[in-house]
Amino acid sequence: MSEIHKYNLGIIGNCAYIAYIDTFANVQWLCMPRFDSSFVFGSLIDDQIGGEFSISPKSENFSSKQYYIENTNILCTEFEASDGRFKVIDFAPRFYQYDRYYKPLMMVRKIVLLEGRPFIKVTCLPVGDYGKIKPEVVMGSNHIRYLNIGSQIRLTANIPLNAILDNQYFALTENKYLVFTYGVPLEASLESTADEFFRKTKDYWMSWVKSTSIPNFYQKEIIRSALILKLHQYEDTGGIIASGTTSLPEYHQSTRNWDYRYCWMRDAYYTLNAFSSIGHFEELEKYFHYIENIILNETNRIQPLYTITGEKKIMEQTLDLKGYLENKPVRIGNDAYTHVQNDVYGQVLVSLLPIYTDKRLNVEEKYKSKEIIKWLLDHISLTINEPDAGLWEFRNCKQFHCYTYLFHWAGSKAAVKIAELLNDKDLKSMALSLMDQSFQKIEMCYNPVKKAYTQAIGVENLDASCLQLISMNYINPNSQRAKDHLETLEKELKTSQGLVYRYKHEDDFGKPESTFLVCAFWYVEALACVGRIDDAIKTLENILPYSNHVGIFSEDVDIHGGQWGNFPQTYSHVGLMNAVFRISKKLDLPIFY
Repeated sequence: MSEIHKYNLGIIGNCAYIAYIDTFANVQWLCMPRFDSSFVFGSLIDDQIGGEFSISPKSENFSSKQYYIENTNILCTEFEASDGRFKVIDFAPRFYQYDRYYKPLMMVRKIVLLEGRPFIKVTCLPVGDYGKIKPEVVMGSNHIRYLNIGSQIRLTANIPLNAILDNQYFALTENKYLVFTYGVPLEASLESTADEFFRKTKDYWMSWVKSTSIPNFYQKEIIRSALILKLHQYEDTGGIIASGTTSLPEYHQSTRNWDYRYCWMRDAYYTLNAFSSIGHFEELEKYFHYIENIILNETNRIQPLYTITGEKKIMEQTLDLKGYLENKPVRIGNDAYTHVQNDVYGQVLVSLLPIYTDKRLNVEEKYKSKEIIKWLLDHISLTINEPDAGLWEFRNCKQFHCYTYLFHWAGSKAAVKIAELLNDKDLKSMALSLMDQSFQKIEMCYNPVKKAYTQAIGVENLDASCLQLISMNYINPNSQRAKDHLETLEKELKTSQGLVYRYKHEDDFGKPESTFLVCAFWYVEALACVGRIDDAIKTLENILPYSNHVGIFSEDVDIHGGQWGNFPQTYSHVGLMNAVFRISKKLDLPIFY
């Protein structure tokens, strides 16, 4: 792994599915009918049995480049070969019609002739049950059906179907269309429907971006991050996944390979906070209904994560697959659902606060949901003296984590504001008491010798999550304590490039070798908070090149700048957005509405 490792992938989606397409127009990852279903194309994890959906030139002497149509989630891959030029436009239809969003399990691929008569080949070989099942293939009049791997999987095309079935090259003399569907097939006119869907989808994304509030600072990066985050909410239920992939390792041969295709309460909080910053509240309203259903059906405690439909059991399994760059194990499911992670109660309270305080939102149920707020506070009270696995999900270690108490404190503070709006004195009194108790616990994490707050009560390990004590105003950012705390963390956890380790001590799998990218953005935010604006901007400038060719960030970055971990990571894009907004606020830059 001597070269700097980057994920050469762009993504498309429509809040029902996400597809990952490489710079050679190969769909390397696509799960249907849900984010957490088996892949139908999964060469990202196993290039032998993962299937294939590619469009490739015959000429061996070719180059390609990939980019998004500006302000959209429509991806273009452009080829230049010795016999001509063409581009592939990939998109997932999404637009408003009949009083709701149209978001079919449909992937549209338009092959546009640019120059010459290039010979190309289309390969479409979907698979089922994580590569265990190969379909029976049946040719229709203008489509190919793939049986026994899902619900009516079809490829409709105006390319000679035998050329696809026989894997033959053909001369591209005009624009061609491919529509891949799962479930309801395309019965309408292929070409005109695809072009109409393209126009409507392009208009939808551009209108969505126009309604976004952004600062006059790193606008391109904010817009791309917002577009990426939008794709990670499963609109049918409101659940928000941490990432659309599984088992992409934190670094090469680390065995830290996890399935992130689920809704973590913690990640959802950060994502919703980013949406609120840019003036998009539809996502929060949908999430409110998602979390309401979870809490009203819980009898004991909130799990750290649920499926996108709110299911509780997410059994972790190991699959006999080759693995990304032969990194094993390949896991589906995530045992973290069994963990005790008590910061979730505060995370949910803080994420729901705008429902009650932002006058632009009109959620009728908010005045009927006082029992949810009370239930969350009750569980902060019940767990405040209980050690937990923490946000890094230690599997064999329970501690009294500073980060957990920070969100006990922040969640109780949010509940105070909600109680005031609901005019409930008892609720407010309970919230104030829990704020004070949480404060006492956090102060037990302070190490006067290090002049910093440590990872947990009674330990000396430092933790990047404690940077948020500053950005969440637990510590006054203008105080000497904030400056000392920040300096101690940066001396121990920061690399020379401005990247930041989560922590440096050994965990269940040894010492971490890669940095967790969101920690670097937390560091930028903390720098801005304490007034070190020049350092914040310089560090941000150093971090931005760690995205890939289309501006997408991964979960982890090694010290050489290589991308690792699941991809895209919502955490990372949220971190970028929050850092930019924080700097903009400090510089008093205008916000465009």
